[in-house]
Amino acid sequence: MHYPSYIQNLINHFSRLPTVGPKTAERYVFYLLKQSSQELEKFSQSLKNLKTNITVCQKCLAFSEKNPCHICSDPKREQKLLCIISNLQDMINIENTGKYQGLYHILGGYIDPIEGINPEDLSIKSLNAKLKEKKIKEIILALNPTLEGETTSKYLLKLIKPHNIKVTRLARGLPTGSDLEYADALTISNALENRNELK
Repeated sequence: MHYPSYIQNLINHFSRLPTVGPKTAERYVFYLLKQSSQELEKFSQSLKNLKTNITVCQKCLAFSEKNPCHICSDPKREQKLLCIISNLQDMINIENTGKYQGLYHILGGYIDPIEGINPEDLSIKSLNAKLKEKKIKEIILALNPTLEGETTSKYLLKLIKPHNIKVTRLARGLPTGSDLEYADALTISNALENRNELK
């Protein structure tokens, strides 16, 4: 016996989400079936509005409700300090520490030849344009202490060094192999304060 096609189609859609297997997708669908029509309408409206109400900040490349985003358009931010991160989640985590007042650049991932992700697949070109403006005095590499993070950091270091910009990285308060996305605010805060220069 098979599920009705509408249920199966939705299970298939949920199964495409990262870390969601068929059984978890089933639970999601049957949870939704128990919700009121009003709740389902709110849920579907949120999904529908995701693409129409969210844009990409052309300065830092973060998903935002406006362009430029509230960080890039804030004149109080330190314009000469740039933090390079992988994604929006990492930006939110760093912002939540309250310890960083500079600008950001989101790479959109890590260099990972095994997965077929090369430098040209990341936002390296727009980073290079920022470097050529010669306004940045320090760059913080806030990348995960994983093999991919280290590979990306080494690549960026070679790219940045000819511009005579100070390059620092988060201190090793972050455990090797962990994701910045899941680190608590105190750990990230300590890592920011104790960052060290790369040479």
